[in-house]
Amino acid sequence: MTISIEKPMFEEVSTFRKNETEELELDGGIFIPKMANDDDEAFLAPEMNAFGRQFRDYDAESERQKSVEEFYRLQHINQTVDFVKNMRAEYGKLDKKVMSIWECCELLNDVVDESDPDLDEPQIQHLLQSAEAIRKDYPNEDWLHLTALIHDLGKVITLPQFGGLPQWATVGDTFPVGCAFDESNVHHKYFLENPDFHNQAYNTKNGIYTEGCGLNNVMMSWGHDDYMYLVAKENGSTLPSAGQFIIRYHSFYPLHTAGEYTHLMNEEDKENLKWLHVFNKYDLYSKSKVHVDVEKVKPYYMSLIRKYFPDNLRW
Repeated sequence: MTISIEKPMFEEVSTFRKNETEELELDGGIFIPKMANDDDEAFLAPEMNAFGRQFRDYDAESERQKSVEEFYRLQHINQTVDFVKNMRAEYGKLDKKVMSIWECCELLNDVVDESDPDLDEPQIQHLLQSAEAIRKDYPNEDWLHLTALIHDLGKVITLPQFGGLPQWATVGDTFPVGCAFDESNVHHKYFLENPDFHNQAYNTKNGIYTEGCGLNNVMMSWGHDDYMYLVAKENGSTLPSAGQFIIRYHSFYPLHTAGEYTHLMNEEDKENLKWLHVFNKYDLYSKSKVHVDVEKVKPYYMSLIRKYFPDNLRW
């Protein structure tokens, strides 16, 4: 049995009015086209994950949950302002490899996300599952299909040829550094061992930032989100602002699901967040053991890659 699950933060996205062209108009004047399918045919979120448990359940007793908790212990201890600055400087060189978007997709066959309590499949399947689910419901938003396909490509930084970063520096929920670690962060207790937790310059609500400064001016914990955003931006991608926002902040669960850290956002962030809310449903709930036929859908996604990216990119 499947059920349609609505996250609390979806309420903002679901509050809409129809305009004359049957588009959905969100607050602030952003238009999200009406889904192609009737409600009974739209993507349905499964009741349980691939392991037969609730999605994002970090407290269930299992061997995988224990490894996920250990992952977050290491992440919360080691993700500091200094570490993030060093990673930004190193990976900002974009000197690891020159290759196409699709070549990077294929590399993800070698990556399994150890922070994910919901699935242990190769990452390329997750990318295609989320992209195909969005494509069905929003057939005219090709930029959103491509965003879904590439949103996790940054996970290649865990591979040897990209520096072989540990999982805690690659995957998992992201959060700002340089300000207080909000309690909505998964396994918050482990931040107590982070040096920045006790640094008075970093442990207040705003920390080194000012209210409304904009997320673009906030340092996030280092990982695949920021890396892929950097790759897209520096290689001249023509994805719209909302697509690049999704890439950069799709793992920022304390913001888009818990509703925290909004005091750091500017108006552009607030508009782009509405698209991230749309995307998150497919990112989280499309994970499945049922594989997508890669060769069947490849031509379509290759056409989108050519539309929004150069043939080869610096990584």
